[in-house]
Amino acid sequence: MLEKQSNWAGNYTYSAARLHAPKTIAEIQEVVTRSRKLRALGSRHSFNNIADSPEDMVSLEHLNRVLTFDHERRTVTVEGGIKYGQLCGQLHQAGYALHNLASLPHISVAGACATATHGSGDSNGNLATALSALEIVTADGEVVAVSRDQHAQFKGAVVSLGGLGVVTKITLDIVPTFEVRQDVYENLPLARLEDHFEEIVSSAYSVSLFTDWQNERVNQVWVKRRVEEGAAVAAPSELFGATLAPADRHPIASLSAEPCTPQMDIAGPWHERLPHFRMEFTPSSGEELQSEYMVPRQHALAAIQAIDRIREHVAPLLQISELRTIAADDLWMSTCYQQASVAIHFTWKKDWPAVSQLLPLIEEQLAPFGARPHWGKLFTMPPKRLQSLYAKLPDFQTLLRTYDPQGKFRNPFLDTYIFGVE
Repeated sequence: MLEKQSNWAGNYTYSAARLHAPKTIAEIQEVVTRSRKLRALGSRHSFNNIADSPEDMVSLEHLNRVLTFDHERRTVTVEGGIKYGQLCGQLHQAGYALHNLASLPHISVAGACATATHGSGDSNGNLATALSALEIVTADGEVVAVSRDQHAQFKGAVVSLGGLGVVTKITLDIVPTFEVRQDVYENLPLARLEDHFEEIVSSAYSVSLFTDWQNERVNQVWVKRRVEEGAAVAAPSELFGATLAPADRHPIASLSAEPCTPQMDIAGPWHERLPHFRMEFTPSSGEELQSEYMVPRQHALAAIQAIDRIREHVAPLLQISELRTIAADDLWMSTCYQQASVAIHFTWKKDWPAVSQLLPLIEEQLAPFGARPHWGKLFTMPPKRLQSLYAKLPDFQTLLRTYDPQGKFRNPFLDTYIFGVE
């Protein structure tokens, strides 16, 4: 029997009896063929049971290479176990970049895309929108290729929630490499945010707002600006009443900024500025829980005000909260499907009994705005309510049954939230 494994935060222990770590696609096919119930395990950065299996889990940690560049199409093909921190340096050295990154580079490309993990930026689609092709080992052990250009079901296959099979190769759109500078502003009055929300979030390539919901202010505004060659890089000393930080900052003010990516007006490669945290350090605080809700952009201020009204309940359990924008996309199960969105993220103290009592109150406040929870984080939304938020859910159910008719890749998470099994 497998010694029980846990996710990176240590809040969830997997129930799987066996964990496999194949080194070739043929070995993956063998594991898939002989397993009755199987799930692929990424970098373990989900906080719920989305990656768990009642029997077998397979890790692609050994399949983490960059395979090929297609310079004409501007794509890169990578193995299914690669993490962004392993990929991005190689991309930059080859003169390329990805359009968007999450706040930490520690996550796997396949896992992030399968859960619609989003990154940030008014004009930036989530990480999954960079995918142009997938290779999947399906339930019968066959290797199936799905591409944006050739397959109508591609829009359903990208944010798969792990339900189609084991993703062994991924092809990503890439762009020419670019530089970014990162500046942090402190103490943005909430009233100024309300008056100038659109101007603030659209003022740079990526903008993140950090607040502890304790006062009428946003603690920090992280502004990530693209730097064109030869352009001046001096940052304005003020941003709508917020002042430029005199030193590097961690989003959680009590923690050292050492794990964070460089700030203070120092330009650098895109992959060393777009994430908040550096690959060689534990991201965020480590001892934490996370929840996140995507709200349609037009309801952003109303949703922020709704959370502010219950801040006396939120603040005591919170380490920090982050607000950022994401562009709309057309991926069926994406939290940004056909809606530009604002993400309201919560990094909680590691107290699930208390957090689990608070989340229904937060979800009640956000319900009028059609908020969609992040697939890989903690939420308490009833399955029927969650299902009602996805117009393409019936098509996605059909797609899962087509690829996996016996339910080999189904688990309690999919049974509950996708198929509605009580």
